[in-house]
Amino acid sequence: MLNNADADHAALLPALRRMGLLKDGQAFEISALTGGVSSLIVKVSTEEHSFCVKRALPQLKVAALWEAPVSRNRGEVAWLRYANRIIPGSVPQVLGEDEQDCIFAMAYLPSTQFPVWKQQLLDGVADSQTATRVADLLAKVHAASARDIALLSTFDHDEDFVAIRLSPYFLHTAQKHPECAAALHALVQQTLAHKHVLIHGDVSPKNILNGSNGPVLLDAECACLGDPAFDLAFVLTHMLLKCIYRPADSAAYLACFDALSERYLQQVDWKPAAELEARACALLAGMLLARVDGKSPVEYLTQPEQHDFIRGKTIAWLQQPVTRLTLMREQWTYS
Repeated sequence: MLNNADADHAALLPALRRMGLLKDGQAFEISALTGGVSSLIVKVSTEEHSFCVKRALPQLKVAALWEAPVSRNRGEVAWLRYANRIIPGSVPQVLGEDEQDCIFAMAYLPSTQFPVWKQQLLDGVADSQTATRVADLLAKVHAASARDIALLSTFDHDEDFVAIRLSPYFLHTAQKHPECAAALHALVQQTLAHKHVLIHGDVSPKNILNGSNGPVLLDAECACLGDPAFDLAFVLTHMLLKCIYRPADSAAYLACFDALSERYLQQVDWKPAAELEARACALLAGMLLARVDGKSPVEYLTQPEQHDFIRGKTIAWLQQPVTRLTLMREQWTYS
């Protein structure tokens, strides 16, 4: 009898054969890859080459019930293919797609050559040049897509984004914080009302590899027509969270915060940059609170005093909004 892991791996085989990545009778090995809570991700190795296979899960692997449509795989593939034209070499190459089982394959990038940015940050290695390069990648995809009306219409699926991002982050958190529930609900409406570009939707350091030729963006299963402020705020959230994890390295994390936000905002030319920044500030406050009390709490902050600091700052910002990112980072002092 197959165990659960073996059964999951065996279920991938028909799709791999339909994609032409495995032939009948061909020798292969499948090994699980770690990271992420929303998909089954494995490495498939044959005599000729190795590649990565991803299948979206209908229920995410978190403590709270969090369901999401598996059709998001198609959006991820479409984002990867589009981004590869705009920022070639900065996303994995798609090798095949099987819409029947919501599975796709992409190039495998070994960790020895492509370390995960999240781990580097957790180790105190915070290079502002990496942050600047991430800002450049986001700005290029956002700017190009803002001028591609036909492309954007194919990514216009609010229901998926609400299920994957807005509800588990803001609406779930609002249930725990009635004092700022109205502001969190307003964040959802604000985000849905400013759909200007193709966003990634999950610009977390865990989804960024720091290769020798620059960052590589992964895991775009939340990609949709959306507010570019969401992507900006999402990645900046992690710079501030790392300050709580390693207070001694706060200066380096805040330097990354500054480099990323300043470089990105300098390139915004499709809408007023000041308006985008103000929305990013509101989203940043909500996202930080959600990483304590939402459906996806950050795993490396475990102390009550850390959570209390985040709640205190973010609830105040939600009740009395700040519109400049520099003001928020200046007020983010934890020791």
